[in-house]
Amino acid sequence: MAKKVKAVIKLQIPAGKANPAPPVGPALGQHGINIMAFCKEYNERTSNQAGSIIPVEITVFEDRSFTFITKTPPATDLLKKA
Repeated sequence: MAKKVKAVIKLQIPAGKANPAPPVGPALGQHGINIMAFCKEYNERTSNQAGSIIPVEITVFEDRSFTFITKTPPATDLLKKA
């Protein structure tokens, strides 16, 4: 049986630099997510894209587990680097 979704959180975080400080900590803490587990996994997944802002969509489930999808950097971020 599929888990029930409690919330979907969308953030834009610099690649490899997620930490429990605002805006990440408060956004995740209010949904009961283990903030350090998210930060560690996000930083591992985005370490090869250092210097870019990476949008992430976090799906929070009723049992306080989560999954997340990283997306491509915004066009404005890519244009600044060109």
